[in-house]
Amino acid sequence: MKRIALTVLVIILVAIAGFAFMAYRPDLTREELMARYTTPASQFITLPDGATAHVRDEGNKSGPALVLVHGSNASLQTWEPWVKLLGGRFRVVSLDLPGHGLTGAVPNGDYSREGMAAFVHEVTQKLGLMHYAIAGNSMGGGIAALYAELYPAELTSLILVDAAGLPRTLGAPEKLPLAFTLARTPVLRTLMRWSMSHRIIEEGVRKAFSDQSKVTPEMIGRYEDLNQCCGNRAATVIRFSRAENDSLLEARLDEIRVPTLILWGDRDGLIPVAYAHEYARLITGAKLIIYPGVGHIPMEEIAEQSAGDVRSFLEAAVAPANPVPVTPVTTQP
Repeated sequence: MKRIALTVLVIILVAIAGFAFMAYRPDLTREELMARYTTPASQFITLPDGATAHVRDEGNKSGPALVLVHGSNASLQTWEPWVKLLGGRFRVVSLDLPGHGLTGAVPNGDYSREGMAAFVHEVTQKLGLMHYAIAGNSMGGGIAALYAELYPAELTSLILVDAAGLPRTLGAPEKLPLAFTLARTPVLRTLMRWSMSHRIIEEGVRKAFSDQSKVTPEMIGRYEDLNQCCGNRAATVIRFSRAENDSLLEARLDEIRVPTLILWGDRDGLIPVAYAHEYARLITGAKLIIYPGVGHIPMEEIAEQSAGDVRSFLEAAVAPANPVPVTPVTTQP
């Protein structure tokens, strides 16, 4: 019996080693990827701790500001549809979080929710933003919610899009992408430091969309490329090695006082729609919009509809930037 068990173990280890060898891909440098994934709006901002943040500051620079925070293993490109649709009215700032996109690994190695929120705040300070709205999707939604708790005086409103951050007490998706399973398994997640097959990445991307026609080869290629950028895989291993205390975030949600909009696809295969209702219950006065037949990333899957809802919300909730002084008119008798 022991010999059989040992043989099975050896076979499993050989299979894992073979998978890792076949899927091995070295890191790519930021410089290798800049030509493909930067635009004239891209900036690389050096922060106080030495991190280099990839940021795009676009749209109407005299309009109300909106800061966009992407999700786990995504990048600022996920917000491009909203930037295009909202930029005529709003100043729209998107950024790559630590361990993501062209920002890559950061010197302090802090990939916690608190560390991400502090990173976003440093970017807003560098850009001179005083009052602004913040929106976050998935992991970025949890960061945005924490941000509203940490920096309430700076925020004009909060937008949560299929947001993570709540304890998983209301159920879980039927089947998580394999990449998430690997990342949460101590032995296997170490392989992610150097390996990630095309099939695993494609499965993860497709799981985020209800409408599969929205998933293109170019999109999958971007996820693959940026996953390999400058320490991002090692950062992912670190991030999944530590558990976020969602109960702490949840306990303070009732302190949020800024106008809040919650957007959610009812076919979200990663964070069930029950969590949308829980966020709406916990945040006083939050407005909730559920999109039938939509997945985890409404800003890409139904860009015009979701951006329209955001525009209407911000027009009502955000005071105009730099209002023109009104000169009193005296009527002569």
